[in-house]
Amino acid sequence: MFYEPKKGSPFKIDPFKSLVFPRPIGWISSISKNGIANLAPYSYFNSIADEPPQVMFCSNGSTAQNKYKDSLSNILSTKEFVVNFATSTTRKQMNTTSKNFKSYEDEFNFARIKKKKSKLVKAPSVKDSPVNLECKLLKTIKLKSNSKKISTMIVGEVIGIFINNKFIKNNRVDSVSMRYIARMGYSEYTTVYSKFSLKRK
Repeated sequence: MFYEPKKGSPFKIDPFKSLVFPRPIGWISSISKNGIANLAPYSYFNSIADEPPQVMFCSNGSTAQNKYKDSLSNILSTKEFVVNFATSTTRKQMNTTSKNFKSYEDEFNFARIKKKKSKLVKAPSVKDSPVNLECKLLKTIKLKSNSKKISTMIVGEVIGIFINNKFIKNNRVDSVSMRYIARMGYSEYTTVYSKFSLKRK
């Protein structure tokens, strides 16, 4: 089967999101200038460089309301955010934070997620996340959009890294035991339960 996305999909549900997987979920925490915390999951997320370490995620707002999502609005005003990671244990709480909350509502409270004071940024971190990446905004990139959405890529430099000590063994990160969850297609997710090694040639 072959098709051109601009001409439409031969499926009832566009399969594109189910073809590029698994997509790590950046559970992004930010804070408004008024001190209201925000927490939202983004599956268009990844690390993109390591010298210095940099990450990106993409946010889709509404052109009809000419409005950004709260995460982006907060980051544009404060120039900072934290990347947290949902696990098999916190997956339901992560899903709760994906709802459309009002800008004055704190997702941490609604999802009953414990906050942790970050070291270098004002935005709070998720206490139960195995890792917290404290970031400062580097740039935003407006992406092409064929719908009534404002698609924006946010690029941040990781200026502080927290790793829960229980996931450090023999001076290495035990990534499998973290049980990160990742997005697949439709309403499907997956968890990393195993790994294998390949030596670069």
